[in-house]
Amino acid sequence: MQLIVNGETTQVHDGLRLTDLVPDPRGVAVAVNGSVVRAADWSRTRLRDDDRVEVVTAHQGG
Repeated sequence: MQLIVNGETTQVHDGLRLTDLVPDPRGVAVAVNGSVVRAADWSRTRLRDDDRVEVVTAHQGG
């Protein structure tokens, strides 16, 4: 199965869930195909072939 993660194409196994891709939700936001997914829903969110996943990490500083 193929995903596009932060603009990069990557091959992963079928049935991958968001928690497999991003196991720790602290300081992280994830959108799948343009829709933000709540961290509480990551374990139930199965990814599909050609999904576009954006993972954004918060950083301190200014």
